[in-house]
Amino acid sequence: MLLHQGIGLDVFNTLPERKAVHALYECCNSYAMARDLARGRPYADHETLFRRADALLFELPEAAIDQILDTCPDVGRRPRSPRSHAEQCAVWDDDAATMTALSAASRGYVDRYGFPFVMYVDGHCAADVLAALSDRMHHDAEMERKVLRNELAKIGRSRLERMLGPEGGYHNW
Repeated sequence: MLLHQGIGLDVFNTLPERKAVHALYECCNSYAMARDLARGRPYADHETLFRRADALLFELPEAAIDQILDTCPDVGRRPRSPRSHAEQCAVWDDDAATMTALSAASRGYVDRYGFPFVMYVDGHCAADVLAALSDRMHHDAEMERKVLRNELAKIGRSRLERMLGPEGGYHNW
């Protein structure tokens, strides 16, 4: 769960750098990326911040991506953790057999690639994640690293959206 939710772009743009870095770290799990994003303020709109976050993510060296991956829970082990890297899954009440298969497939993925399976799963069930995991096992390591960065970008955007709230901000009563 993010500590900074719905703070709005205007508030985010005026946070002291240390607090902005903290809020951004919750979204991206990379200190270097959070620091660079905070130093890029003020952002004119959400999309500008999202584009900058994507650019920074794709510029990170593989070692930095591996550090982000160290924060990822194992898929299939925490199915009811809605804000883990099994991010925002709406339907994780799948049967035990599906969850067991997902856990086994996740271990196979780690054995093959050496890093955890990551997928932005907004609204998908465990069976959907299992199917995607199985499909991605056909990638070579280089392709899978590219797919992985795209999934991390989706997760980061989702977290940034929750941190900021709606584009127009919330009305204070």
